[in-house]
Amino acid sequence: MAAPRALEQTSSHNLEMTIHVNDTAEKIGDEFDYAQRAQWLRAAVLGANDGLVSVASLMMGVGAVKTDIKAMLLAGFAGLVAGAGSMAIGEFVSVCTQRDIEIAQMKRDQQKKIISNENHEEPDENIQREEALPNPAQAAIASALAFSVGAVVPLLGSAFVRDHKVRLAVVAAVASIALVVFGVLGALLGKTPIVKSSARVLVGGWMAMAITFGLTKLIGTGGLQM
Repeated sequence: MAAPRALEQTSSHNLEMTIHVNDTAEKIGDEFDYAQRAQWLRAAVLGANDGLVSVASLMMGVGAVKTDIKAMLLAGFAGLVAGAGSMAIGEFVSVCTQRDIEIAQMKRDQQKKIISNENHEEPDENIQREEALPNPAQAAIASALAFSVGAVVPLLGSAFVRDHKVRLAVVAAVASIALVVFGVLGALLGKTPIVKSSARVLVGGWMAMAITFGLTKLIGTGGLQM
């Protein structure tokens, strides 16, 4: 009777280990999927933050020497279009380069396996791996959209404010609020301290706007006619 009991105990132990391993594998798989999603979302938040800081700083710089609302809005719109285009092209080139490198590496690995007679992969495995690589066009569109979302915030915030000083204050205030929101989102996605991350993003945005405003004001009052 002892042998069957020992066998039952061993079988139960193996079953528990199998279930535990499967559960762990599923958790790892879920974490991997979450990490992939978080990486894209984090890139989107950072892209929007770039658009916000770039266009808000540009508008503050123009507003330092020009009181005309049209000049600020045109500068902001030009910054939106130029920035979105630059982000899209840069992301497209970057992802294309990444794909080329990884595809070339896969071909080298495949060639080594063929030479060493160790090619046990499925015929379409390399195709699947290649299809899993990031898409350059999708990455370019996503970057351009993310930048545009951030850039349009200061534009909309100041579009209907006629008073020059109030307009500058509105741009700074709207940009600050959006910076805090982006900082919180980035902290949640990256699982970092919310207050510290938000403060870092906010102070960085303030510095960019203040430096742009100050240097443009200095040049404008230094005799440069605009």
